[in-house]
Amino acid sequence: MTLQDLNQEEDSNDLVTELDISHLVLEDDTPVDNFQSEEQQRLLVEPLYSSRAINPPFLAAANIGLFYQLYGDPIVPDVMLSLGVQRRDDFSQRQHRSYFIWEFGKPPEVCIEIVSNQEGDELTLSAKSRQKNRTLSKKELYAQIGVRYYVVFDPLEQIQGPNEMNGALLRVWAIAPDGYIELTDAEGIRQVGQFVWLNAVGLGLTLWEGIFEDEVTRLWLRWCDRQGHVIPTGAERAEAERQRAEAERQRAERLAERLRALGEDPNNI
Repeated sequence: MTLQDLNQEEDSNDLVTELDISHLVLEDDTPVDNFQSEEQQRLLVEPLYSSRAINPPFLAAANIGLFYQLYGDPIVPDVMLSLGVQRRDDFSQRQHRSYFIWEFGKPPEVCIEIVSNQEGDELTLSAKSRQKNRTLSKKELYAQIGVRYYVVFDPLEQIQGPNEMNGALLRVWAIAPDGYIELTDAEGIRQVGQFVWLNAVGLGLTLWEGIFEDEVTRLWLRWCDRQGHVIPTGAERAEAERQRAEAERQRAERLAERLRALGEDPNNI
């Protein structure tokens, strides 16, 4: 049953106030792929909330089921961003625990897939999925759902075939009447510092190399502003403020030393 069918069903019966979703599996306890994927997901979610890079309300979430039909499995993007919507406070209600398109009234603007192996179906169906008689890759499914931007980040270079990433680490597609058109250029994004701008969101995505939470420098996908500057995490903002305050303290100390050398008491100024 599609979203259009759901709307028609509700219109035809004014007594229907809530859809029965008791048959849907909302939590299956499946773990994330690996440590890097889990960290990468948080790095794409936390800065949007701590830095206020976009105006609320919005919803940014990682590894949450995106339900686009009443009967059938959801798709679970690694990260999603939906503008103009807000999560409900009461998670005891099943309809508030996942992203149901009929509850929020729209699909997310952005869905991001972080490639960790060759069986994720991000751009083409794997042999395992074909054996299960699946017919749509994630790219085709997100286009069918109407997600405005589809992002694939391949940090470990797992899907580099000619019909996949083809040498790029990051590719982004934008929705069009006939499916997706690629927003990144023909070469994709391959180098740190390159970025792509998502105009309808007011943010960009860039490749960044640095340290996040541990002491190892890695390649990361990050949100950025129109100039390509990364949107800082809360910890990065706090550290930048600490460094600014320390620089100001040192400047004040140097000024006081100069005044004393001139025979002036800095406390009297």
